[in-house]
Amino acid sequence: MVTNIHVRDFHASLSQAGTLLDSLSSKDDKLWPYDRWSPMKFDQPLGIGAAGGHGMIRYIVEEFRPGHFVSFRFTEPRGFIGTHAFDLREVSPGVVRIRHVIRMKLKGAARIWWPLVIRWLHDALIEDAFDKAEAYISSQPMKQRTLSLWVRLLRHLFKRKRTRR
Repeated sequence: MVTNIHVRDFHASLSQAGTLLDSLSSKDDKLWPYDRWSPMKFDQPLGIGAAGGHGMIRYIVEEFRPGHFVSFRFTEPRGFIGTHAFDLREVSPGVVRIRHVIRMKLKGAARIWWPLVIRWLHDALIEDAFDKAEAYISSQPMKQRTLSLWVRLLRHLFKRKRTRR
């Protein structure tokens, strides 16, 4: 069983932070770092039943509470059996916590792909998303996080694979 959790606290109201989640996959996405990673796209506006994903990761929106919570059920890659979700909670007056949680079982080749490849890319993407969220909330420029050598190598290999197709 895989449980992968990322957490960041922001000085913001819950309603201000809620705009982050509600903007996911829109043209004015305030959370997803589409400038540096594959954009999150759906076949309809964000809501229950919307199907899509980012890059080779596919999912369907399973639960959506605007401004608070969105959960996605994996449909691809094969062997990813579970969900990933973003949620927002006010942890004290003027402080909101954003969490991204993956809970899944791995089967077949996914047992190799997750620990060696996908997890590293996922972790870097989510930290970039939280950096983007923090920049939006604080009205400060986004810091460009330096990606690890392993993540840069993996991105290079996947980019080469896509250009050959």
